[in-house]
Amino acid sequence: MAASRTTRRRSGKGATRAARNGLPAGPHAGPARLGKRTKRLVGRLEPGDIAVIDHEDIDRVSAEDLVASGVRCVLNAARSASGRYPNQGPCILTEAGVHLVDMPGAPLFEALKDGEHVAVDGAKLLVSGRVMWEGAVQDLETVRRAQAAGRREIGEALVAFADNTMGHIREEGELLAGEIDLPELDTVFRDRPALIVVRGVDHQKDLRILRPYVRDMSPILVAVDGGADAILDEGFVPHMIVGDMDSASDVALRCGAELVVHAYPDGRAPGRARLEALGLDHKVVPAPATSEDVAMLIASEKGAELLVAVGSHFNLVEFLDKNRKGMSSTFLTRLRVGEILVDAKGVSRLYRPSAGRAPIVFVALAALATLAAIVWSSETLGPLLDLVWLKLQILVGLK
Repeated sequence: MAASRTTRRRSGKGATRAARNGLPAGPHAGPARLGKRTKRLVGRLEPGDIAVIDHEDIDRVSAEDLVASGVRCVLNAARSASGRYPNQGPCILTEAGVHLVDMPGAPLFEALKDGEHVAVDGAKLLVSGRVMWEGAVQDLETVRRAQAAGRREIGEALVAFADNTMGHIREEGELLAGEIDLPELDTVFRDRPALIVVRGVDHQKDLRILRPYVRDMSPILVAVDGGADAILDEGFVPHMIVGDMDSASDVALRCGAELVVHAYPDGRAPGRARLEALGLDHKVVPAPATSEDVAMLIASEKGAELLVAVGSHFNLVEFLDKNRKGMSSTFLTRLRVGEILVDAKGVSRLYRPSAGRAPIVFVALAALATLAAIVWSSETLGPLLDLVWLKLQILVGLK
């Protein structure tokens, strides 16, 4: 009975919050859209869909993508916040008015078909009017409590993270020693800045801020997987796309950028099959690092004078959000590229954009208009300019 009262109380809070956000109160209903990889699922979500995911510890970027898709109900077959570290995703979803229900262990991907019409009433999932599974509604109070628990456990996560990092540094030492075999590339980096765009925290905001920098400095635009779509959304075209090609859209892959598939050290390259199916030429770089690291190493080794990282991962929570147990490759990569690497936020604070051509042209036209008005209204300047014009015609042989 107590559990029933709790469910009703949470449902009431959800309805009140939905009303505040302009959403209809009561059960959510619509086609179920299934995706175990959240970053792939968001690309095909519509506002009326019920998103079904399997994502333990929902990260900030995934939560922001879910909110941007317009969905108002998310069913998670895992724990949205395990308490292992203070992940921000559940708070972002609930604060945006999304109805989030955890159903860890529920056979959602086996029992549901993609596109099947379902309903969610509080913590209950209904199919054809019958309750298929009941989970736990993650309201704002619940997720904030889990986040506080994660902050208390962050010390343990940090120790495990550091131990894992040190344990893998010897295995990935070639990143520092310079033993990565890079193919011949068409993109010319020599003595030019490179802007490396990763689909990460605040990457869209940082790209907008850097528009004057891109306009004035014309850097080489390197996208890491889904970063290609972010570059296209800002009206630019990437010169190169690096990664396993799992989150970049077909449109981005066909934009004309040079394609570099990041492969495992043993040569396996899952992204190669997709590019071959699309009939796109590509090159392969086997490396133990992340795709983000490989993009930085390519730009550095090919002579870029400056690397500006957009959406890159720089703190512990961001690494844990990406389910990384260590940062050995990232640590070694940053040691190798050294002082030429800067974060986009630093560039936006230090770089002062030029005025651009439009203001200069406007000022020049205004000055000419003013001069013409003065000459037209003056009794002495008009005849003088007529005489000068006559002399010029005589000199060039027109008279």
